[in-house]
Amino acid sequence: MLKDAQGLVVTTDSAQAIAAINRFIDQALCYGQDAETAIFQAIEADPTCALAHAYAAAYYLTQENSKAWQQVQPYLQVAQRNLAKITDREKLYVQAILAWANQEIDLAIGFHEEITNKFPRDLISVQQGQYHYFYTGNKEKLLKIAQKVLPSNPQQDYLYGMVAFGLEQCHLLKAAEKMARQAIALNRYDPWAHHALAHVMETQGRVNEGIAWMESFADTWENCNSMLYSHNWWHIALYYLEQENYQKVVSLYDTQIWERANKQSPKDQVGAISLLLRLELRGVNVGNRWQSIIPYLYSRIDEHALAFQDLHYVYALAKAGHTGWVNQMLQSMQYHALSINPFLQRSWLEVAIPAARGMVAHAKGDFNTAVTELKLVLPRLHEIGGSHAQQVLFEQIYHDAVLWTQKQSWVYGITA
Repeated sequence: MLKDAQGLVVTTDSAQAIAAINRFIDQALCYGQDAETAIFQAIEADPTCALAHAYAAAYYLTQENSKAWQQVQPYLQVAQRNLAKITDREKLYVQAILAWANQEIDLAIGFHEEITNKFPRDLISVQQGQYHYFYTGNKEKLLKIAQKVLPSNPQQDYLYGMVAFGLEQCHLLKAAEKMARQAIALNRYDPWAHHALAHVMETQGRVNEGIAWMESFADTWENCNSMLYSHNWWHIALYYLEQENYQKVVSLYDTQIWERANKQSPKDQVGAISLLLRLELRGVNVGNRWQSIIPYLYSRIDEHALAFQDLHYVYALAKAGHTGWVNQMLQSMQYHALSINPFLQRSWLEVAIPAARGMVAHAKGDFNTAVTELKLVLPRLHEIGGSHAQQVLFEQIYHDAVLWTQKQSWVYGITA
């Protein structure tokens, strides 16, 4: 057995496998584009390394799409076959990823909490625990799972970035900014820390400062995966949107966000959809850009990886006039909600599906229905995940629908 760069024991005798695992850990924590390559190198160096196979399965699960999910099971099977000979930490991690693959997110969270309690230097487990808390809307625990391991990781800049984001999501903005700046002092190339401070400045209305801040680090994102590369530029676009510099926003969409996206990636698609929607809410004509996204969304109709993603997909399909696909997706969401783990089921049935109906109604111009459907679920939309900056979009859609209903009432009142 050997130790990885975090000082944690890995069941392998291959120095090459450990080197590749270290590379994977670094790439995962910095949202690098070489994580997949690194973990395959680890498996090639030691085909029996259970942890490497579990990491590969986790990598594919984070893609949140059915094509990637199809590649998960072979890796989990190898990991499970080697359970008897691995360490307690590795066993817990394999169980966490198996639970995730089975959509038993509450169990996965429990395993990550146990890992981080017993092995606080396991930052991959911290990151994945935060991921699950993020998409189940538990901001407090998203923060706590990172905070509790800080004493064991005093020089880990990536952890400071994780804590900073948790602090921001809990509205502890001053502390979040301090933590993000500590992360960047340790490592300028920490895109998640840049991202955390972008949220702080946006929340505080520091628009000009936010633009200057984020653009000063943009050169460091070239090696990021497409998700965080496009998402950090998405945050810059939101600043320009607040300046009402719509031409700049459209330019960023065309050159940095959709152009540089992995167009098959759900998270990249969601970013593009949400920006187009925000532009239209400001009265900007986005031309044929809705149509350019649609070919990549058909495979999402029956996927239902995350409720948060589904709300974006169904809006885009409705906006582009694909009524048949919209109806198919709404029906599929209902079937999905009735078949899943009870931990997730309630938020799908009581929040996601009514919100989807409201989103579709808004896209079709049926503003009365949009108001009716969205009004009741707005206080609970955090349950389906997304950051404050992302969730505010649903509030904007609701308020836009309210304004349209008021205009219609006024017109009908005048003409009656």
